[in-house]
Amino acid sequence: MEEKKQIRKQIFAARKAHTDQQIADWSREIAEAVTALPEYRDCRRMLAYADYNHEVMTKYIIEAAWKDGKEVAVPKVVGQDMLFYKLTDFAQLEKGYFGIPEPATGEIVQWEDALMIMPGVAFDRANHRVGYGGGFYDRFLEKHPQVKRVAVAFEFQMLPEVPVEPTDISPEFIVTEKSVYHLK
Repeated sequence: MEEKKQIRKQIFAARKAHTDQQIADWSREIAEAVTALPEYRDCRRMLAYADYNHEVMTKYIIEAAWKDGKEVAVPKVVGQDMLFYKLTDFAQLEKGYFGIPEPATGEIVQWEDALMIMPGVAFDRANHRVGYGGGFYDRFLEKHPQVKRVAVAFEFQMLPEVPVEPTDISPEFIVTEKSVYHLK
């Protein structure tokens, strides 16, 4: 746990050190790489997060999905769980759990045949993920094993190795502005 705490501190500092322009430019490159994946092209529905605090900006991926005729839903934290609400307009979002944008209203969806765009703090080349410490994605994915998992991150979030817990559910892909890492 202490190691994860240190990793979070290190990566949060690195995110803060980059300009809004760098974050936006890299986020666009990541969106292009995500939308080129066969898993993206083949999906009809996408579960994406609403970005916050210099995370990879998901608006470019979400806008591309809408343009491509896909349905999109974003999470809202309710107790210890995440519920996904269909998103048809960014105006549906307001500050929620820890200030993270969440849908204020909308239709709750239960999509099993979806592509998830997931956040994370740090990753390694074995596709292990350090999240924010709440376990929300792991708990959700444990209940929804059919959902395909793509994490998006900046290359500086890729570390040689990150600690792993037995309850961690790894993304199948990690897409950065430089590479696509595939779980073997």
